[in-house]
Amino acid sequence: MHDPGTDPLSPLVHRIIQEGTYDQLVTGSSSAARPALDGVSAEQLLTVPIRSPLHAHAMLAGLWLWRDGLEQSHTISQGIDDPTGSFWHAILHRREGDFGNSKYWYARCADHPILATLSARAADIINPLPADKSLLKLNLNGWNPAVFVDMAQRLDNQPADPLFAAAVALQQLEWRTLFDFCVRQASGR
Repeated sequence: MHDPGTDPLSPLVHRIIQEGTYDQLVTGSSSAARPALDGVSAEQLLTVPIRSPLHAHAMLAGLWLWRDGLEQSHTISQGIDDPTGSFWHAILHRREGDFGNSKYWYARCADHPILATLSARAADIINPLPADKSLLKLNLNGWNPAVFVDMAQRLDNQPADPLFAAAVALQQLEWRTLFDFCVRQASGR
């Protein structure tokens, strides 16, 4: 994430991330997120002044998502009317198995600034894998979230599939890339 000397994240955020797993492609909402996040406000997420309250709230939506608090993440992301809120909204619908709705929300953030970064970083996960048409489509001409939704749908409940671990790694990369973007915007760093 960030260099420890310049890391704007609070120890609370580090603990929430460290204790979460985010290792299922599709999941239901978990009550396990509540003890970690109930009562946590956007103001508690950074050790520096908040420059963008909208992105600090987006961080909170992402943290609820990381801990499978889908309902809480949905409430927050639905209230963020910009491409970043749409991106969190898309991820959460994919994770709850509402794949068509996920694609709708991904289409609303088709020009999000993280897509180029995500594409470049996804190549590090995809390129070492055996050639597969679904993998090629995933990152052909840049990151394609709709193809990733299809992949997650196909691999749901298929942990023995060789691509399952790659899909989980891509999902975690997507989350971290979007979360880091929110951190930078919220902290001005």
